[in-house]
Amino acid sequence: MNTSSSSIETIAQRLDTAWRTHTPIPPITESDSITDVGTAYAIQTHWTNMRLERGEKIVGRKIGLTSKAIQQQLGVGEPDYGTLWQSSFYPAKNSKVAIPARDFLQPRIEGEVAFLIGKSLRQSGITPEQVLDATEACAMGIEIVASRIADWRIKLVDTIADNASYGGFTLGAWDTQMKDTALGALVMTIHHNGELAAEGLGAAALGHPAASTAWLANKLLEFGVSLEPGDIVISGGITKMLPVKAGDEFRFTLTGQPDLTVTFS
Repeated sequence: MNTSSSSIETIAQRLDTAWRTHTPIPPITESDSITDVGTAYAIQTHWTNMRLERGEKIVGRKIGLTSKAIQQQLGVGEPDYGTLWQSSFYPAKNSKVAIPARDFLQPRIEGEVAFLIGKSLRQSGITPEQVLDATEACAMGIEIVASRIADWRIKLVDTIADNASYGGFTLGAWDTQMKDTALGALVMTIHHNGELAAEGLGAAALGHPAASTAWLANKLLEFGVSLEPGDIVISGGITKMLPVKAGDEFRFTLTGQPDLTVTFS
C-alpha cells in the first residue's frame, strides 16, 4: 500500500459526502489512480470508523462478487465484503416491506441467503461446515445495492472502497431449520411488477451460501475482525441485480420460505 493516510481519509470523506448528499463521484480508480485492494479496504475501514464515531451501529456484513460471471467481468478471483448498518435495515411486517426509493443512490436489488451467527468464528481455516455449526438460523435476504460511483463505472477497488456497493437490506423470518436443508439447491425467484424478472439457485454464491460465509469469516480474520453471535451475514447474490425506481414492486420467493414483497415508495 503506497497511498498516504491523508489520501485514504480524503477519499473516505468524499464517499461519505456522496452517500449523504446523493451526489455520485467519479471512480477512484480514475480520479485518484487507486488500484490496490489493500488501499481500497483501508478506505472502506476509514469510512466505517467515521460512521461508528457518529453513533451508527454495525449489525453484520455483506458479501459481494460471489458470482463467477461478475468476477470475470471485473477480472477478480475472489469476492469482497462490506458492512451492514442498523440505519439501513428495513424490517418486514406480514411478509411486506415498503422502502423509500430516495434513500439510495443508483439502486438495484437482488436476493440472497442470510445467516444469523450464533457462535463466534475465530479459528483459522474456517470451513462451510463450521459456519453451519455456528449458525443459529437462516432467512431470505434481500439487498438493495447502491453505488456512490457515477454511472456504476466500477472496478474492484471502487466497489470495495464504496462499502462493497451496499445500500440497505431486509430479511424474511429467521428459520432455525433452514440451515439443515440443502442451501445450494434452494430456488429463488423475483417477480418485478408482476412479471418474472430473475431466478437463481443458492449454489450461485460460491457454490454454496455457507462457502461464501466461510470465505468472509476467514477474510475478516485477516483484518483482526471475527463473526460473533448476533451478527447477520447476507451471503451474496443468487439472482441477478434488477434496477429499482420509485413505484416498483418486487415479490421474492425462496424454497420453503414465505414470500416477501418489497415496494419502493
